[in-house]
Amino acid sequence: MVPMSSFKSGFVTIIGRPNVGKSTLLNAIIGQKVSIVSDKPSTTRTQVRGILTEKRGQIVFVDTPGIHKPRSLLGKRLNETANRATEDVDVVIVLTDASQEIGKGDAFVLDRIPKDAIVVVNKTDLVPPKTVLERLSSLAKFDKSSYFPVSAQTGDGVNELLDEIFGRLAEGPMYYPPETLTDISDANWVAELVREQLLALTREELPHSIACQVTEWEWPRIRCEIHVERSSQKAIVIGKGGLVLKEVGSRVREQLPKGAYLELFVKVNPSWQSKAHSIERLGY
Repeated sequence: MVPMSSFKSGFVTIIGRPNVGKSTLLNAIIGQKVSIVSDKPSTTRTQVRGILTEKRGQIVFVDTPGIHKPRSLLGKRLNETANRATEDVDVVIVLTDASQEIGKGDAFVLDRIPKDAIVVVNKTDLVPPKTVLERLSSLAKFDKSSYFPVSAQTGDGVNELLDEIFGRLAEGPMYYPPETLTDISDANWVAELVREQLLALTREELPHSIACQVTEWEWPRIRCEIHVERSSQKAIVIGKGGLVLKEVGSRVREQLPKGAYLELFVKVNPSWQSKAHSIERLGY
């Protein structure tokens, strides 16, 4: 890891409330899906790293769980994970949602980050320019160093944001090989893909209770366990005649190398979100 001439590098954390588009922004920056995306809150549960490498340098982005009012031990752990990700990094990016007024949740996050943080107003494609200006005006009172309107969905403003980040970084080493896009393991990635499809296919009250973990990996055979908290939830995940589980498996296999054999098993793990040993065993 020898510094290269004029090669910049650093670590950048992306934080914000749930559903402001942190994972979508990370995927847009990397140019490939490295973090699962859903319209359900708390989709991201761990620190997910995405690595951007280009001629001017390498940026290691850290996607984090949405900061929220916790209702379980898991919720507390997710907030702790997000807060830890702002320590010892070069740049902190705070995302807000242009389609929503700046509220108490945003203020809670903004009041706890450094003055030199970059504030990003995301989802500008969903509102008229006048609304974007209103959001920027509302955010100005938090007195951060810079503000950027972007659309992670369309890519508008992303390049300008990257220019700002690179401008803040010092010369440094290449931390990952240039072809590396993420440091997530293959097993964890498959488990996340399974959870992503379950979030897409199941009802609103169920997503928080779902956890996925790959327990066996003997390529091409992959065994993934799906944990829920109640027997009624197990029935929902399986679906009538196993249709939901079959659809999840089909959608995930489409995103895996050809020949992958994915086995899905559903287990009832009562109140796992409130049990420290269960949370830790599931990797949270």
